[in-house]
Amino acid sequence: MLLRDLVGRADLRLRLLHGDEAALDRPVRWVYTTDLRDPARYLSGGELVISGLIWRNEPADSERFVAAIAEVGVAALAAGAAVFHGIPDDVVEACRRHDVPLLEVPEEVSFGALTEVVVGSVTAARGDRLAVTVGRQRRLLAAVAGGMGLEDLAAQVGMAIGLTCRVLTATGRALAAGPEPLPEKERDAAVRRFLTADRLPAVVPGTPRSVFPVGPASELRPTSWFVAVDGAHPEWDQETTEAVGELVAVAALDRARRGEGLRFARDIADDAISLVADGAGERPELPVRLRQAGLDPAEHLAVAVAAFSGPGRVETARSVLVDAAAHLGPPVVGTYEGMAVALVPGDTAVLDAALARLEPGLAGDRLTIGISRPAAIAALTGALQEAVHARTLAAQRPGALHVVTATEVTSHVALLAAVPDDVRRTFAERVLGPVLAYDARNDSGLMETLEAFLEHSGSWSRTAEHLHLHVNTVRYRIGRVEELTARTLSHFPDRVDVFLALRSR
Repeated sequence: MLLRDLVGRADLRLRLLHGDEAALDRPVRWVYTTDLRDPARYLSGGELVISGLIWRNEPADSERFVAAIAEVGVAALAAGAAVFHGIPDDVVEACRRHDVPLLEVPEEVSFGALTEVVVGSVTAARGDRLAVTVGRQRRLLAAVAGGMGLEDLAAQVGMAIGLTCRVLTATGRALAAGPEPLPEKERDAAVRRFLTADRLPAVVPGTPRSVFPVGPASELRPTSWFVAVDGAHPEWDQETTEAVGELVAVAALDRARRGEGLRFARDIADDAISLVADGAGERPELPVRLRQAGLDPAEHLAVAVAAFSGPGRVETARSVLVDAAAHLGPPVVGTYEGMAVALVPGDTAVLDAALARLEPGLAGDRLTIGISRPAAIAALTGALQEAVHARTLAAQRPGALHVVTATEVTSHVALLAAVPDDVRRTFAERVLGPVLAYDARNDSGLMETLEAFLEHSGSWSRTAEHLHLHVNTVRYRIGRVEELTARTLSHFPDRVDVFLALRSR
């Protein structure tokens, strides 16, 4: 109820001693009767404080009491006239100084009657508000059960409160875009505020837009969703706040539902990535898995590889890639050697931009990503190796987040990635097959010695030191490699052949 509703009650005969028209529009949230000298600790704001003024022994007491209730933001002070047969001037002056509306309660009106009126009115208003809330919740739940999408639900809530509502992910992907998508700068500002705010909900600086987290507070924000509403939430009334809270709850339900679907799709993604890692580009299983995952096997696909710096973070990296890859189509994301791996169609610049939005929210974490060139299905194994190499380059750079694309990879990896997988494997087998077979029969360590020899630029002494062998043993093993491959490793073209064969396995 409003203060003017209380003053307008003829049966209470309340007299306004201080307060203007604006003061009469103050809402009364509850009622509190007291004669404590300082009741502030028991007040939370918005109450009608009723007092018999028993606490007043001298004028200074009025200043102390009124200052205390003004500090917590009470709606008004209703002072009983019975003790002093009126209201002392010092009480009125204190209320003027602290701008606390002051009502005189006549001697013949009991505090109980006043309390009953306030409690009855406030309780009825709360009941009406609860009925509205329950009705709105039922309509939303019925809409969800009926299959209404998140976009339509956000629009429905937005129409009810007169504010545009959107649902976004931490990479800026719009799950409910509103009547029109946010301009890029405004979207980036909303994402940054969601990722960096000390406390949520929060208002985006420079805009009247508020962001609300979807999901538990314990969840990492770079893997979360949020609701963005065109309005500053501290200025909203209770009904608007409750309506937005219900949208947040529905968005959390929708997110859980989508998460279940992604869990089923994960097995397919893991199978596809395992086939790519095993060089199965020509096997019929891979196109089948790609189709099941929603990708076109005839389309060129890029490979993205992501990892956090700390151990045991592969699932977090996978969640990040799922969100970022969804900007381009169905997310086909699995794991490979402790890293998250995504197969993505389309323009990888979109993926790069989506991942870059996460940097403000990484805090002490460090995320590095490598992205290959788009490749045909026959060359996806090479694309995976190219992405892994690109991520290795990213890991060597400082900062919380680095994305290295294939255009930055200027080495044999880029060359090999463009060669179909079966061609690379055939070349490797032709050059190194005899060495591998000899090692398998004799456990002679020729491959290990060869890799160390090339790694140390053909230095006999450094290779021997690295492998803890005598130099003569290294010479003998490299001699056997040269015999088996029919290549001379002191001859540069032959050494390049062997090196590329090693990297093509």
